[in-house]
Amino acid sequence: MAIFHLNIKPVGRSSGRTATAAAAYRAGERIRDERTGALYNHSKRDDVLHKEIFLPSKLDGADSRMEWARDRSTLWNTVEKAERQGRARVAREYQVALPAELSAEQRVTLARTFSREISDRYNVAVDLAIHAPRPEGDPRNFHAHLLATTREVTPEGMGPKTGLDMAGEVRSELGLPPSRQEFRTLRARWAELTNEALREANIEARVDHRTLEAQGIDREPVPHLPRGALAIERSGGRSEVAERIREGYRQRVAERREREAPKHAADVSGERSTPAQGAPGKPTPVEPGLRQKPAPSQDMDARRRQAVQDWLKHRASDEQADRGSEGEHSPRLSMDEIRRRAVAAWKSLQSRGAESPASQPRSRTREAGLDRGEAEQPRDTPGLGDDLSG
Repeated sequence: MAIFHLNIKPVGRSSGRTATAAAAYRAGERIRDERTGALYNHSKRDDVLHKEIFLPSKLDGADSRMEWARDRSTLWNTVEKAERQGRARVAREYQVALPAELSAEQRVTLARTFSREISDRYNVAVDLAIHAPRPEGDPRNFHAHLLATTREVTPEGMGPKTGLDMAGEVRSELGLPPSRQEFRTLRARWAELTNEALREANIEARVDHRTLEAQGIDREPVPHLPRGALAIERSGGRSEVAERIREGYRQRVAERREREAPKHAADVSGERSTPAQGAPGKPTPVEPGLRQKPAPSQDMDARRRQAVQDWLKHRASDEQADRGSEGEHSPRLSMDEIRRRAVAAWKSLQSRGAESPASQPRSRTREAGLDRGEAEQPRDTPGLGDDLSG
């Protein structure tokens, strides 16, 4: 069955990585880093099925001035030289799983479509590399690496930061959504493109980028086993890591069943809809003169509103009792009188300290930090045991 997998992560100097090394490895080429002098030679790789560099469509008329960006070594060396900081992000990678149900040509078309959209969406260069499954891994594990620049690409060189690597303050000033929303948009778009490709190929399988809970599936997510652990087991060995992961999964399933057992029993016996006292399906009688207390609310505004309502009910009951004892029939309270009494009750609550402390405004600095940091992504739907690092 087709699986959904989209992993978006940065290539940063803070972790000792370079864009030149990442590009050479994924494309299976030999690239020398002009900034450090290091040579990255992966020309012996034989699992690279397709590689191609995409530039924004708006630059199609600037062919002569964009030749530098179509050369892989020149492109990524220019990227490295454009970054001055020692902890800079030099590239951003999009890893995707390509459905094994599709033909080789259909998988290339799907990966190229997504690469083109990323390039046009952020005005970046995208270096696409499609890899075949590892010989020792799952034979269905076709996947692609889309290595994108973090800066806009222009005829003059690298421009400002863009896309997911744009600072939070800049995104806000431009009216763009937070980067977390951008992650969700990209995941949804990849699922849509994958399903379109499957539909055009007359394949019934579909993928879904949403969590199991959002899909209405009530079960524990199947764990993902590391490639190394699977390789040990396939060779006849015993992997403690794999066994630990499986045992944790079995324990979570058992705990879920224990939590759901009382609920299931209540549904079957009808206890959920049967009050503790009185006839089934009917509310429990309340002794005259007693008022049921409302369920406590964690929201201070709701508590204040409930207090005002209780006060008004209490005053109304007292006035009704007084009118009954005196045999008088006073006219009903007007809306102005009700509002006046509600305001008086509100002020009384404030004077007694019922007002909740004002909530602290969200820190703009914190928002910017979250946008610049890696937004937490929902766990992908588990599928192949092989990883996509190759």
